Parts: sequence; structure tokens; C-alpha cells
Amino acid sequence: MKRPLTLWILAIIITLVSVVFQRLTGPTHPVRGSVQVDQEVVKFKLPRSHDAASDAEVKIHVRSLQTRGEIRWRRFKSHDTLSTAEMERQGEHLIAAIPKQPPAGKVVYQVALIDGNGLKHDLTDQPVIIRYKGSISALILIPHVILMFTAMLLAARTGLEALVRGAKTYRLAVSTAIVLFVGGMIFGPIVQKCAFGAFWTGWPFGHDLTDTKAAIAMLFWLIALWRGRNQERGRGWVMVAAVVTLVIYLIPHSAHGSELDYRSMNQQVSGTHIVQ
Repeated sequence: MKRPLTLWILAIIITLVSVVFQRLTGPTHPVRGSVQVDQEVVKFKLPRSHDAASDAEVKIHVRSLQTRGEIRWRRFKSHDTLSTAEMERQGEHLIAAIPKQPPAGKVVYQVALIDGNGLKHDLTDQPVIIRYKGSISALILIPHVILMFTAMLLAARTGLEALVRGAKTYRLAVSTAIVLFVGGMIFGPIVQKCAFGAFWTGWPFGHDLTDTKAAIAMLFWLIALWRGRNQERGRGWVMVAAVVTLVIYLIPHSAHGSELDYRSMNQQVSGTHIVQ
């Protein structure tokens, strides 16, 4: 097998591993699990992300008609008191609605099943946090996602090329920087604006880790391009940029993402509506 093909295969493997890891560990990935209630093992999936245009539905498949459901919730980072409601039964499902919030709004909630003897079984040890987001056009989101994972693939391939002292190191570094810039610094802020109402909420204007990660990766690739003009001394910076990019991609997407602080807002939620 020729060396370039081998390096591309390794780069693809690295990228796929990072994609799967990020997907499974991210704070928007549903919480899954199971709990035994009487003689029934109940499997559940609790949402942690939802469109701001509607209430979020929590739906649990429970066959036993003797089992009831209860949901408790309040807005995250608020002075709200905890609200409690009984879940509605529809056939073999228990259903509850979590009131919709404006983009970047969060609700912390916990679901419990109550067996025929009145014993309560919490589905999770800790409450679940769900974040609401605005609608994002596929014409914006799809190119953003493709470009960001292409940038990861190119970063891995460029790092491997630098490691083996390949002649294409600088050319690949240029390609990586261009794709990362378009995906992370152009499409990224547009996606952020659509989802959470602001083009940039990372450093130095905020604490959004997704924005900050993109800026850090871009900075290291710019340094790598600057230093890479001298191939012998620049290879080390290219490898550093590739490693930094990999580490950044392993950080779950949306971790420490945009969120509303209800305590600083003069708003109160009544049912599913925001009252000014």
C-alpha cells in the first residue's frame, strides 16, 4: 500500500473516532437508560435539545397501566419554584411537555415513574438539562457540518504528513486553514446567530466554548502557516496545530454553550408563553 493512501486511511479513522466520541458525549445527546418498575423494565430517552418554536415532548413507553408518571421542572439559572405535573397516558406511553423557551433558554427537569404501590422511581440520579435553539436552515447547517469535519480530516492528514516529513505539508496546511476558516469563522457565526441570536458569544465577548474552540484552532493554523514557510522549522508547528485541533474536536460540541441567565432578565414564564 502506498504511503499517501495509508495516511489518508489513518486520517479518516482519526476523524471518524472523533465524530463518534463527540456525538456520544455531547450535552445535546439524549440521556438514555432503563429502570425497573414492578416487573417491567422501562427503557427511556430524555431529550436535551429542542426547537424553540414548540414545547419539548418527553415520551416514555410503559406497558403497565398501574404505573403513573411525574415530571418536575424549572428554568435553569432562575429563581423559579419547582413545577410538578402528572404525565398524560396515551395507550402504552406516558407523555409530558416541557414549556418552550426562547433560543438559548434552558430548563432543568426530572422524570419519575410511580408504581402501583405509590413508590417513586426517578429515571435519572441527577436532573436533565434541555436547551432550546432557533431554527437553522439546512442550506446553512449542512455546509457548516461538512466543512467542519472536512477541516478535521485535513488537519489529521496534514499532521500525519508533517510527522513523516512529507513534501505536501505546507500545501495541506493551507487547505486545512481555508476550510476551517470558511466552516468555523464564516458559517459558524451564521449558525450561532440562527440558533441562539448572536453571531459570536465566545472569547472575549462570552463563554461559549464552541466559538472559542474555533478561534483557538484557527489561531494555531495561522501560526503554522506563518512558521511553515520554513519547512524544517515549520513542521513542528503544523503537528502542534493538528494535535490542538484534534483535542478541540474531542471536546463535546455545545459544551458550555450559549445560555440565557433568567435571573438577569425581567421576564417570567407563564405556561408556554413569555410575559414581558
